[in-house]
Amino acid sequence: MKTILIAVGGNSLIRAGEKGTIPEQLANARRTAAEIASLCAAGHRIVLTHGNGPQVGAALLRSERGASEVPGQPLDVCGACTQGEIGYLLEQSLEAALRLAGLHVPVATVLTQSVVSGSDPAMEHPEKPVGPFYSQAEAERRQRQFGWKIVEDASRGYRRVVPSPEPIEIVELEVIRDLVERNVLVIACGGGGIPVIWKNGALEGVEAVIDKDRASALLAAQLGVDLFVISTDAEFVYLHYKRPDQHPLRNVCADELREYQQEGHFPPGNMGPKIESVLRFMHDGGKEAIITTCDHLSDAVLGSAGTHIFPDRESMNLAMDLRLELPIGGR
Repeated sequence: MKTILIAVGGNSLIRAGEKGTIPEQLANARRTAAEIASLCAAGHRIVLTHGNGPQVGAALLRSERGASEVPGQPLDVCGACTQGEIGYLLEQSLEAALRLAGLHVPVATVLTQSVVSGSDPAMEHPEKPVGPFYSQAEAERRQRQFGWKIVEDASRGYRRVVPSPEPIEIVELEVIRDLVERNVLVIACGGGGIPVIWKNGALEGVEAVIDKDRASALLAAQLGVDLFVISTDAEFVYLHYKRPDQHPLRNVCADELREYQQEGHFPPGNMGPKIESVLRFMHDGGKEAIITTCDHLSDAVLGSAGTHIFPDRESMNLAMDLRLELPIGGR
């Protein structure tokens, strides 16, 4: 039995071309839940994390549009709200899929806070776009009124940007660990967790967002999971992505992957943060990581899909030898 942390990408709930309605998100959550239920049926323990970018954007927009009638909500509270929203959709979908598989696996969402440092350089250099687009006049008004930093998107208007600091502590870590040890399927660190800082001995929310994969890598390392899986929109990590000489990586060790990263194969706005997160997991003692799509989760864990990353060549070769010894079907 393996303990597996799966970081589900935003595309798992809102796919290309969709509006993001609750029925759409629920249908997508059910597809992901079916894959996770098959892993539970194979005897694995699962910790599930997820993104929340589109949902937070929608929450901010609702907050702004309704501010004339009800008090608006700050970004950290919007993050907390979407953790509950997405957790509910995933819980409902997972419980149905597990029941269909004849499994009794409790599912629980843990509202998670991620501690960041107030002196993190990112706090002085906000770069992460959030919320709706504005006209230049409206953007300048909000910049004066709220002290926001605004950037221009030449084709769509102006948008607020906020810091994206490094997560350094998962506040609810011990709660999550206890639940996993009791064989509860835990949903945690939604959207990277609610960003908080320690101030005068107490936690305080901050206007920031945390990269989901970075927080997931931190949680995976601190839980000591056997396998860290990042679900994205590509079945493999590719070299020369979307070029005629595109090449999938199937098995790779950390040093080799780091060399590809330094050569510029993984852009910051695409695969870059995922590669960085996997390398951090390896640095912190991780044994194996996989990057693949949510539709290939089961096959990837069996070794027949996705990009598998190992801390060194020796462990990679050993894992590949073990796969060859497995009976047909991987079990």
